[in-house]
Amino acid sequence: MTTPQRVHVTHTFTSDPATVFERLSEHENLGPVFGAKITRVSDGATSRNGVGSTRALKIGPLPAFHETTTVAEPHTLIEYAISKGSPLKGHWGRQVLTPTADGGTALDYTIGFDAPIPGVAGLVGKILQTSISKGIGKLTP
Repeated sequence: MTTPQRVHVTHTFTSDPATVFERLSEHENLGPVFGAKITRVSDGATSRNGVGSTRALKIGPLPAFHETTTVAEPHTLIEYAISKGSPLKGHWGRQVLTPTADGGTALDYTIGFDAPIPGVAGLVGKILQTSISKGIGKLTP
């Protein structure tokens, strides 16, 4: 997963990893996190939000793009990649969930990508960093 631009967000939830995983894996819950309109395109191969499940994201006036879940390990890990419609190259996301001593969950969220036009990846990275940092608390599992 080598990409020049990285976004890294951490957040601690008071809910257990199973609850946080269920909220994060449900595509329709993520609109406030990304500041986007999100619609489900397809369910996963073996479960609704599992590997192969796809969401469409529409941010402002930009064309919608699709993200597809590539790894879904219950209560511990979600990975996804842009699968259609984005000018970003090599875009991937990784959400690692770790139980905390007090019964909560630590989220370690990293996104990587590049862009074909110089400077665009850095700008998109700053926007994502701000949006996710502010929006992740709205998930409130």
